[in-house]
Amino acid sequence: MQPINEMKLEFVSKSSNEAFARVVAAAFVSQLDPTLEELADVKTAVSEAVTNAIIHGYENQHGIIKMECKLYEKSVEIKISDEGKGIEDIEQAMQPLYTSKPDMERSGMGFTVMESFMDKVEVNSRPGEGTTVILYKNFK
Repeated sequence: MQPINEMKLEFVSKSSNEAFARVVAAAFVSQLDPTLEELADVKTAVSEAVTNAIIHGYENQHGIIKMECKLYEKSVEIKISDEGKGIEDIEQAMQPLYTSKPDMERSGMGFTVMESFMDKVEVNSRPGEGTTVILYKNFK
């Protein structure tokens, strides 16, 4: 299926850019006339994915985060990727309450939150090469 619109964005892995990314994604998705709840779901999931890239992927060092959004008639696909340290064990990382940063008092709920707000979440990662999270959301 061909997208009806798409965009790509790159930004530095600074925590202040997390809010920027969520607003950009929400503005882009607004073309599909989602409900406020659906829009909040997208913003929350994007926020979690970007935060993971900043804190875990780049470990608060500067790197580039890429966000790609594709709109379809009644759905969106949002891809967030980094070229950070990658995830050793994706299955373990996606378990509720698991965190690789317990000293930072992280809740370990990032992937769980993404999964609860989106219809589908895919995670691809290679240690030393980075991580890509793909978020899918269908609209009524």
